Amino acid sequence: MIKTGDKIPAMKLMVATAEGPREADTGELLGHGKVVLFAVPGAFTPTCSAKHVPGFVKHAAEIKAKGVDRIVCMAVNDAFVLGAWAKDQKAGEAITFLADGSAAFTKALGLELDLVARGMGVRSQRFALVAEDGVVTKLFVEEPGGFEVSRAEAVLEAL
Repeated sequence: MIKTGDKIPAMKLMVATAEGPREADTGELLGHGKVVLFAVPGAFTPTCSAKHVPGFVKHAAEIKAKGVDRIVCMAVNDAFVLGAWAKDQKAGEAITFLADGSAAFTKALGLELDLVARGMGVRSQRFALVAEDGVVTKLFVEEPGGFEVSRAEAVLEAL
């Protein structure tokens, strides 16, 4: 599993934009400046939709006021689903939605969650991290079923 001090792996993924899916390099997206990346098990799932993303939308300005250049939400879903979810969540330009459709990036981070037995495939664990110029400076990984350390308020407090 990735840890504090590690460099974020560079891979090609997709981001949801108003114009549709666009290829993005994680080295570019997460490798410059101060970035908060938070990951959820899936778009449109209960905790992710009711608490996780809304918290980051609500506190985006406060988080950015702490010197954060970009807030990124990642899920093991495709960019079309994440685009629809971003609209549903009224995230606007506050959050970039990163689609890890095949869980390749999640696996490279060592933060995959096997939900095959529940019919959901391989997903991401719920986590948040802070990276500065592509190096992880803080990492918050939830216990299974938890929603404490990766929520926006906890990340804001840690900044």
